[in-house]
Amino acid sequence: MSLPLHLMRHDQDVAFVRLPAGEEPSWDWRTGPLASITYTDSETSLVSAFDTLPEGVRRQGPLTAFEIAGPLDFTMVGVLSGLLEPLARKGISILALSTYDTDWILVDSERADDAADTWRRGGNTVAPARLSGGAS
Repeated sequence: MSLPLHLMRHDQDVAFVRLPAGEEPSWDWRTGPLASITYTDSETSLVSAFDTLPEGVRRQGPLTAFEIAGPLDFTMVGVLSGLLEPLARKGISILALSTYDTDWILVDSERADDAADTWRRGGNTVAPARLSGGAS
């Protein structure tokens, strides 16, 4: 994708959580800039605000959430690959999620500044999200 994109960096950390298949979260997980749950035959995965997780939950994080300003037209091709390939070359691991209107990229919070700098050098804009703690 050759168009410059605008990414919004959310300041509230999130986590990627794994629960056993069919298990429902026992805490209020629908907080933060992004909350998402996915069920498969082998696991339940969710993204939730990092500071709301109970002790002992299997998780990755804290992660910084970057939201691509949308809505993005479904016919746009290469949006994620254009943003993720430069991160892969720098050894920055990510988790990508999509909603109906846009894409989200979660980066280990310790590497979030590196990711933002990489995107800026590529001609994209990275700015703080306007609505801290809630999806914009």
